[in-house]
Amino acid sequence: MVKKIFDNFEELLGSLILVVMAVVTFANVITRYFVFYALAFTEEVTIYLFVWLVMLGTAVAFKKGTNLSMTFLYDKLPRKGKKVCFYISVGMSLMFFGLLAYLGYVQVMDEIDLAVTSPSLAIPIYYYTVALPVFSALIFIRILQASLATIHTNEF
Repeated sequence: MVKKIFDNFEELLGSLILVVMAVVTFANVITRYFVFYALAFTEEVTIYLFVWLVMLGTAVAFKKGTNLSMTFLYDKLPRKGKKVCFYISVGMSLMFFGLLAYLGYVQVMDEIDLAVTSPSLAIPIYYYTVALPVFSALIFIRILQASLATIHTNEF
């Protein structure tokens, strides 16, 4: 059960976030047209949740091997060349998301230290931005998992 949840964590959380975004946006539309009053916080919530959704989608893409890649030259390389490109690509991806996780952590710590709040709801902004280091670390793990599976099957 726990393995199944971990394997589908991104999809489950992404679905929940999408439902929340739809409900919040729909509530804003209803109040705007029937009560003639827009809910100011809805834009803030949907924008930040969209960032969460994009990060989760990136993790899903790396997990399933459907991330955006340009393979025109890669497909024309001999097996040894493909292997070298694979390792370079994985290394660069791991460095990027490792750095993003670290810098996201620094950003969250700064926001906590400075007590930055969101414009509409006046809640701590790190509630939203914590997604950057957490989901970057998740993407890092998913890249490792997919890479190890590729290495194990020897399908470069």
